[in-house]
Amino acid sequence: MTRLLILAAVLSLAACGFHVRGSNLKDITFAFKSLYLKAPGESPFVKDLRHALKANKINMVSSPDKAELVLEVVSEQSIRQILSLTGAGRVQEYQLFYRVSLRAYDSEQNDWLPTDEISLSRILAWDDTQVLSKEQEAAGLYKDMRSDAVGQAMRRLNRAKPPTATP
Repeated sequence: MTRLLILAAVLSLAACGFHVRGSNLKDITFAFKSLYLKAPGESPFVKDLRHALKANKINMVSSPDKAELVLEVVSEQSIRQILSLTGAGRVQEYQLFYRVSLRAYDSEQNDWLPTDEISLSRILAWDDTQVLSKEQEAAGLYKDMRSDAVGQAMRRLNRAKPPTATP
């Protein structure tokens, strides 16, 4: 009986269109019509960001000259740092960091979004007897952080506006 009530509550929330705020990136409107994505390489973040931009019907152009806005991925880093050790000196926890630095500007080099960093971190409990599964868990955490970073980048692009001229 309890399971049935829980199932009914979950289904009713799903049926009413409930979703976590900011999770539906397809309803975002932008102040620009075309974009050139400038990146040092085709990393998984760049691929995910390109996919999100296309899903939002942003006209992706092949050169910065044709774009109303250039989004530059200045840097991208994945860092693993020891957080704590056991009494025997073995790693007990790692802290995983994922950082992406972005900048958006127009053809006249006016900043729509000045260089800014998206910084995320997660804690990974470590066990030397389960190295393979812990490495897979770390990869999953990095993928989750990358997905969060794409969402943050899209929300920042949503807020990007052309600079106002000062008299």
